[in-house]
Amino acid sequence: MSLIGSLFSGVSGLRSNSQAMNVIGDNISNTNTVGFKSSKSVFGDLFSTVLTSGSVTSQVGQGTQFIGSLQDFSQGAIENSTNSLDMAIDGQGFFIVNNGQGNFYTRAGQFRINDNGVVQDIGGNILQGFRVTGGTVNNTLENVDLAGVQSAPNASTQFTLGANLDARSAVGTTFTSPITLVNSVGNQVVASITFTKATNTTATFPATTHTQWDYAVSVPAGEGTVVAATANNSGSLVFDNTGTLDGVLDSGGTVLFGGDVQDLTVTIDFTTASPPGATQNITWDLADTTGIATNGKVTGFAATSNNNSVVQDGFPTGVLTGISVANDGTINGLFSNGQSESLFQLGLADFLAPTGLTRVGQNLFAESGLSGQPVIAAPQTGAFGSVLGSTLELSNVDLAQEFVTMIKTQQAFQASARIITTTDDLLTETVNLTR
Repeated sequence: MSLIGSLFSGVSGLRSNSQAMNVIGDNISNTNTVGFKSSKSVFGDLFSTVLTSGSVTSQVGQGTQFIGSLQDFSQGAIENSTNSLDMAIDGQGFFIVNNGQGNFYTRAGQFRINDNGVVQDIGGNILQGFRVTGGTVNNTLENVDLAGVQSAPNASTQFTLGANLDARSAVGTTFTSPITLVNSVGNQVVASITFTKATNTTATFPATTHTQWDYAVSVPAGEGTVVAATANNSGSLVFDNTGTLDGVLDSGGTVLFGGDVQDLTVTIDFTTASPPGATQNITWDLADTTGIATNGKVTGFAATSNNNSVVQDGFPTGVLTGISVANDGTINGLFSNGQSESLFQLGLADFLAPTGLTRVGQNLFAESGLSGQPVIAAPQTGAFGSVLGSTLELSNVDLAQEFVTMIKTQQAFQASARIITTTDDLLTETVNLTR
């Protein structure tokens, strides 16, 4: 091989190592890029000539070539975030986003809700997931669209009242407990239970051992009507000499039950309200399953009458006030009525050969013939990793390693340049031989 060949070897070294420096520079410049995956340069030799001399065969190369770069998809460090829609994948998989033309894949989980209520990344690409309807996850991948999402109302079906009715009160003393109920269309109605200290009306509960309070349920005019024909809408509560609820009478003074306390049913007709609702049977939860009057905590102690607590199971319509993301990729909506509902489950993608993905910028990858087609499933399914809400996966660039590689590349570049200058000296000396 002539000296000219060594010049080409040196040039190939310069060219290859300069491309390697581009890869190193790309890695270092993306040290703070969320979800960035570093690359490693791959070199190959250039074969040129086979020289045969008798039984000895020599194979002479002609330098090196830059074959390409391989993406490193190892896990980056996880950092906490204050944004609930910032997400990181702990394990395998890529988030799926769509730009209107097709799907792309990313490990950068910086997502926001735009003005149209759609969840998108910082480049405007829309996050993809499976809609959850009535607790069931649909199997069609679609835009994660939270526009107009609200929590449907739930009509009240029961309530408990924590109150004390002062045993020392004179006959005729009244005490009112307001109870906010929700009708079938989601309107909140403040009903009232008015208690009036009464004279004992039955021998079953004599005044020597019991105190009696009459009660009546009412709702404001125009917001509904308490059904008068229902026996439990008014009546009497009777307490023993320990202040414990011991019996209930109907409005006519007939004992409904005694000792073994039962729940009452209050019927309210909301069809007369605006907007009209339905007629509701609402359970007044007075006792637990054993018949002991502890659930409602209505007592008759010799202490000032008061309302300790009111608990009911209805809630009005709620608007979206917050978002949380579970490890299985479920996006849960937090609503103004205190409810939480599953809205979407994220879809993740994985590839047989992720190193074959094509970088397209903005932390996005596109599938290629080398990567194979995506396998799409929910997080924590099969080999797919978990999704961590309010976190971000940082770049996996190892700065220390990059500087070491940069020094090696610099030395290789300098050595390649030395090949050229040395060969030039040899050629000059060869030319001078003829003088």
